[in-house]
Amino acid sequence: MRLIKAAHSVYQTQYHIVIVTRFRREWINDGVAAYLKDILQGTRRFYPDWEYIKTGTDKDHIHIHMVIPPKYAVSRVVEIIKSNTSTALKTKFPFLKQVYWRGDGIWSVGYFVSTVGIDEALIRRYVAEQGKEDNGQAKLVW
Repeated sequence: MRLIKAAHSVYQTQYHIVIVTRFRREWINDGVAAYLKDILQGTRRFYPDWEYIKTGTDKDHIHIHMVIPPKYAVSRVVEIIKSNTSTALKTKFPFLKQVYWRGDGIWSVGYFVSTVGIDEALIRRYVAEQGKEDNGQAKLVW
């Protein structure tokens, strides 16, 4: 784990996000999964400060472990991911229009998110060492 320095903040905000297919339909195969990962990396062109650490898929859901800067709401990031992937997947794989024939989205309305944080001992050390370096940031060894 590493700390990321921005103009006015230092952060280490990692999230585990799970997005489920609508009605838990099992349509994510190896080809769809590979294309989905490409789409996710493509979003970095517009959001270069997003970092995808690891992505994984099952037949009816995806797992994304990523760093989201604090200036973004997690709900907005999930909304962008769902929107971009839905449009691209429906264009590339026409069978999805048969699976969801009414034109509904391909992702479930909800999602799961949890934080992946640093341990309490490291936070205590960080707070205790504030002001001990010239630039005001304590260097932490991970």
